[in-house]
Amino acid sequence: MSDIAGGALAYEGVKRIEWADRSMPVLRQIRERFAEERPLDGFKVAACMHITTETAGLIRTLQAGGASVALASSNPLSTQDDTAAALVEEYGAEVFARAGIDREGYYAHIHQALETGPDLVLDDGCDLVNTLHIDRTDLLGTVKAGCEQTTTGVIRLHQMAREGALRFPMVAVNDTDTKHMFDNRYGTGQSTLDGIVRATNTLLAGKTIVIAGFGYCGRGLAERARGLGARVVVTEIDPVKALDAALQGFAVQPMAEAAAEGDVFITVTGNRDVVNGDHLAVMKDGAILANSGHFDVEIDVRALGEMAVEVHRGIRPQTDEYVLADGRRLVLLAEGRLVNLAAAEGHPAAVMDMSFADQALTCAWLATAHSGLAPAVHDVPKEIDTEVARLKLASMSVSIDELTSEQEDYLHSWRLGS
Repeated sequence: MSDIAGGALAYEGVKRIEWADRSMPVLRQIRERFAEERPLDGFKVAACMHITTETAGLIRTLQAGGASVALASSNPLSTQDDTAAALVEEYGAEVFARAGIDREGYYAHIHQALETGPDLVLDDGCDLVNTLHIDRTDLLGTVKAGCEQTTTGVIRLHQMAREGALRFPMVAVNDTDTKHMFDNRYGTGQSTLDGIVRATNTLLAGKTIVIAGFGYCGRGLAERARGLGARVVVTEIDPVKALDAALQGFAVQPMAEAAAEGDVFITVTGNRDVVNGDHLAVMKDGAILANSGHFDVEIDVRALGEMAVEVHRGIRPQTDEYVLADGRRLVLLAEGRLVNLAAAEGHPAAVMDMSFADQALTCAWLATAHSGLAPAVHDVPKEIDTEVARLKLASMSVSIDELTSEQEDYLHSWRLGS
């Protein structure tokens, strides 16, 4: 039995799901193919993901392939109650999610999704897989394989594999080119700034924006912030990424130096305490703090609370103002959670079209390939990544060259000289 805010919201949810579907032509094509081929017939899928209109497209595609799906939220602040209602009332999925649920309710929903006894699992942050390995070991024998869709989750899975704790194969869907190159760079780049602007209505032109982390997410943010007229400062721990940022013309500084200069701070590292109490102590009056990493640990919210003498909750949607003893005000967005999903609507549907196409095709592949895979972290087969890119290009009416037979021979021969 699903646990949602209310079935009466389904009508609005269906309208928004159908709107998103217009921008997801690749997933639509895969859904049509799945409806004919039924690659997931008889499979039970448990998923822990952001419950958005785009995710609904993936769930419907898995169902078209024959799967029964139980869905829990991977972040209470990103849950769209109308989408959850539509999935239950109109599309026949089981959904366990309510916007704004507390931590206890969040994990209760994950447990409810697992009660369905899944064959395949889809995770976004590794909380579902973690729960399986710690609290629901009785179900491990039935799980054949799974997919992980975000950087933070892949990091956790690799650690589990190194320690010999991972009990079934997991595929790092996050690491495909058509996922991290586009979802992280273009999706996070746009949707994070969208969330900040919606929450604060601030003008980014002329501001100093400090971006912690220069992976694909950080690069996308830096490019778009510069395009909006901001001065961009990058903080990094990786010398290669820091060099990349510097050669692209961005200022590169330690956070201890950047903290006093920034007007807006955005964390996208996957690590904790990237903005800590020492940094908060030197920030400008009115500095805005936003996190776009998966978990709410990148900004030390506890330290911020301890430093504040007053906290003004909800001065704008998803915007809290912390007043410090010296009168400075620091503005925290979305409680330090994913700002692009809590204060905006997440990535545009056109970007998630590729990410969820990767997920759907990988699930279909796992339905037959799982028995030959060790309990480890695996890459998505290259042909799946290539197929998604090919379908996306076709949907955009973009054509590319093909190798001639002579070019193929040249590339595969070592005997031909200059």
